[in-house]
Amino acid sequence: MTTLKDRAAALARPDDTTPAAPAAAPATSVEVLPDIELDVPEGGPEAVPVHVAWSRVMGDIRKIGKNELYNAAGTRYNFRGVDRTVNAFAPVLRRHGVLVLPVHVDASYRDFKNSNNKVQRECTVVVTWMVIGPAGDTLPSTLQTAGEALDSADKGTAKAQSVALRVLLLTAAMVPTGDPDPDSQYIERGEASVRPAASYVEEITDPRTSANRLRQIHHELKQTGQLAALVTNEVGDDEQVGAMVVRIGKERSGGDR
Repeated sequence: MTTLKDRAAALARPDDTTPAAPAAAPATSVEVLPDIELDVPEGGPEAVPVHVAWSRVMGDIRKIGKNELYNAAGTRYNFRGVDRTVNAFAPVLRRHGVLVLPVHVDASYRDFKNSNNKVQRECTVVVTWMVIGPAGDTLPSTLQTAGEALDSADKGTAKAQSVALRVLLLTAAMVPTGDPDPDSQYIERGEASVRPAASYVEEITDPRTSANRLRQIHHELKQTGQLAALVTNEVGDDEQVGAMVVRIGKERSGGDR
């Protein structure tokens, strides 16, 4: 009599007659980069100055082709993405003992509606990088690159930082680029939203707001045709926002604006 234990044991044993499951189709048709033999000497990379190590990285990476295809919304072009760039650089950086580290990220954001009236967020970052060589010395810490990305969810910051990394690697290593890389995504932007005059009041009345910033606010209000807009000033009275900026600006600059 066959028991449940016997059935479980039979199911656990491999059956050579069972056909193998078909392999999953690849998600994309992007060309796979060839493996790079590291050939790191025993004991680690040679402890040369960082500029020498970086020069050796440049010597190992002569070209990264635009082998990725964007084909959507009537637009078709080849581009070189961050994944392909990192896949090419990572083993070479390890071979020569070079570290590429982000040490500061300055991010700014702006929401807008595109031509389909869908709200999206634009993220722009400026990343400061540190490149450390195998001997522990660094390239100048003022290495900075910018990145910009659009997203309708919560991935804009990560995308923008990835773009900044790609720019650093391709630029600092002088990897041949050919034609400028087109954006991997094209979005037709709708008209930018106008900041309402009332939203400036708190900043205008803040004693920490500089005279230069007040002049900039006046210019922004003029550009959007809102200088005559009535707002509630610091004492609770209605006042034209343009006149309010001028008045406070004169008070803080001793009468000269």
